Amino acid sequence: MKFAPQNIQRWIVWSGFALILLIAPLIFNQGASLSVLSQIGTLMIFGLSYNMLLGQGGMLSFGHAVYSGLGAFCAIHAINLAADGSVPIPISLIPLVGGLAGMLFGVLLGYLTTRRSGTTFAMITLGMAELVFACALMLPEFFGGEGGVSANRVVGHAVLGISYGPQIQVYYLIAFWLFVSAIGMYAFTQTPLGRILNAVRDNPQRAEFIGYDPQWVRYLTLILSAFFAGIAGGLSAINFEIVSAENVSALRSGAILLFTFIGGAGFFFGPLLGAVIGVFFTVLLPGFTKAWQLYLGAFFILIVMHAPGGVASVLMQNLQLLKHRKFSRVWPCLAAISAAALLALAGAVIAIEMLYHLSLEAVNGSVMRLFGFAVDAKAAPGWIVATLLFVSGWLGVHRVQPAFQCVWDEVHAEIVHESASR
Repeated sequence: MKFAPQNIQRWIVWSGFALILLIAPLIFNQGASLSVLSQIGTLMIFGLSYNMLLGQGGMLSFGHAVYSGLGAFCAIHAINLAADGSVPIPISLIPLVGGLAGMLFGVLLGYLTTRRSGTTFAMITLGMAELVFACALMLPEFFGGEGGVSANRVVGHAVLGISYGPQIQVYYLIAFWLFVSAIGMYAFTQTPLGRILNAVRDNPQRAEFIGYDPQWVRYLTLILSAFFAGIAGGLSAINFEIVSAENVSALRSGAILLFTFIGGAGFFFGPLLGAVIGVFFTVLLPGFTKAWQLYLGAFFILIVMHAPGGVASVLMQNLQLLKHRKFSRVWPCLAAISAAALLALAGAVIAIEMLYHLSLEAVNGSVMRLFGFAVDAKAAPGWIVATLLFVSGWLGVHRVQPAFQCVWDEVHAEIVHESASR
């Protein structure tokens, strides 16, 4: 009998994750907060499933929404059948219906798409997404045409007071499936298939040389990824009570690619951060500005240029500094460059908002509300303030950046040297 010590750190992380899911509605309990949290939860599952392909397998897919969307369509039809009494299935298991449907379509479509890798795989998935999207408009009996398919998630009698009518009950259902799915996808990374998938990503020729078929490794991974994407689709069907052709569109596939990359495809928890950022830009920000797409694009460009590992990589690098007690050396320069960047950001936001106001809302006059102040978009003071803020911030960033880069590289070199010595 072997003694296997418990990984206390892992238990703490997963317990903390569960605690966050439990108390989140108690903290964010105003207005549409529950709806936003529910969307974040479904997007987290979707992002984690996509990262099984992109981050762990190096498979850039432009059609992952196909499996999520088709799972959502099957799930919403299952809800309607349950409401009619044709199929005795509780709403709690509807996400599993979506997952099995996603897995089925992964089996059917995945063998073709995974026959090639790299750019060819990406183009095949894009074509597959367009094909399914076209079918969504050609087969109204299943896809519901342009109006989609709707349902009522309140089916039958309430069990223990749970009817899934209140949004809080839907949130905790999503939280439960998120926690279970996250554990399942993390467990996959520790399996032999998950390990050999990393080998296929890094060097498919060597993986084939030791006896593994790269195509079958990619195929099996896509099937499992489609299963979890289908779960996300089923939860989305329960949350919104409607599924349309937009759920299988290439636009949705591109969005999850964007959010996963922003969060950090190289880290397991990267898509979790990407989901939060994605919902902020696409759900919350449009309520405040019409330029939300411009801000999302600019943020993505900044991540690609300055943090290609995503937000997760920036977070982990700073945690590494804290762990080695070297953050105090970086902090002064980091604070200075952050303050300068915020000045430049404020100037850019003021200029963009005034420009959008003049372009889209000129009929309502030139005066607008910005940061609680009345600003005349046609008057010179607003443009002068925006220019001064942006220029001063930009100059500040360029002045502090060399010193920051120097101390940053020096500290990380010391960490590498200390790790090598140990």
